Amino acid sequence: PPPKVRATHPDCSVVLYFQEQEAECLEVIRSESQTPAPPGPPGQRGCLTEWDGVSCWSAVPVGHSQAVTCPDILHVFKKSKALIRRNCTELGWSFPSPPYYNACELEAIGSNNDTEAKKGYFVTMKVLYTCGYSTSLAALFLAIGIFSCFRKLHCTRNSIHIHFFTSFILRGAAVFIKDAVLFSDESINHCTMSTVNCKAAITFFQYSVLANFYWLLVEGMYLQTLLLLTFTSDKRYIWWYILIGWGVPMLTVCVWVVTRLWYDNHGCWDDYTSLYWWVIKAPILLAILVNFLIFLNVTRILAQKIRSPDISKNYKQQYMRLTKSTLLLIPLFGVHYVVFALFPEHIGVDARLYFELVLGSYQGFLVALLYCFLNGEVQAEIKRNWGKWQSSMESNVFNLATQDFTA
Repeated sequence: PPPKVRATHPDCSVVLYFQEQEAECLEVIRSESQTPAPPGPPGQRGCLTEWDGVSCWSAVPVGHSQAVTCPDILHVFKKSKALIRRNCTELGWSFPSPPYYNACELEAIGSNNDTEAKKGYFVTMKVLYTCGYSTSLAALFLAIGIFSCFRKLHCTRNSIHIHFFTSFILRGAAVFIKDAVLFSDESINHCTMSTVNCKAAITFFQYSVLANFYWLLVEGMYLQTLLLLTFTSDKRYIWWYILIGWGVPMLTVCVWVVTRLWYDNHGCWDDYTSLYWWVIKAPILLAILVNFLIFLNVTRILAQKIRSPDISKNYKQQYMRLTKSTLLLIPLFGVHYVVFALFPEHIGVDARLYFELVLGSYQGFLVALLYCFLNGEVQAEIKRNWGKWQSSMESNVFNLATQDFTA
């Protein structure tokens, strides 16, 4: 059989530890029950293996005792050297001595680890990123509608923007779907949840995140292409961009799904400590690295063009506007993710959650703002059509008034 990697979500490590220990103990009990009991009085046969909810006590003869240590769980129990003992009597196992709550002291619980404080913190985080994604989705749908409705805005550049907006929409929708599937029912034990719906939601979420990063990469590649080709573009490139933006994430996610099914098919696939998480993380880091290099190259090209004496004043102003837009695109290129990319997942969790959930939820709104609402070409087209609509309305009102007067 293929090897199993028992990587677990940090929040579920304690629960899964005791479940695994209980399963092993129950297997021993089951095998003992199938073994014929030795002859003799029932009271002299000894104590059978028993699971007391914390430890597994192996079978021993009457008059013997057994000692176990505290469960070896990091950040839960102090490293106590005390032993818990139980005696096997004619009436069965005695009570643990000393009791677990005396022998195995819990780690000191500070204010940051308080359950209620944590619950309140995550509720606040959820409200913030729900508002952020809702705002982003509304802005992105409006931006796509604007690009689609006005014929003069139909071009390769805006087509790429629409795909880019769509990746943000999928990412926001994936967050809401994942929350609905994983956390809608508090009675469900998330640590042992392993349903098809749960895994499908996580798979869709990972695909949306990958697609979002690779359309960020496409935007960077397209900006560099515009500068290198002196603001001209070829429609043939759009299919390559689509292949990179949607195809590479699809291939990556398919490899990840097959890998998880074959080697690590446990839980809901939402753990980030598994070795196979690198199947998703490595392509994301590659996209971030390439985007960062593109950003440096674009900045260099713009600086050269602005300093060039052969460039007219109008072109310099155009380059300056593009430079400002490029500087604003730093967070869109995913450069801020580099700060956390090479650190383990358990380091800087609060800061990571804030950047990736709260600030990341408003990223779609920022994209729509930069590429659509603050776009001079879009504003001019909206004003032109608004003026035409006003003129048409005034003309209709004048015709109606004229008809009433002549009548």
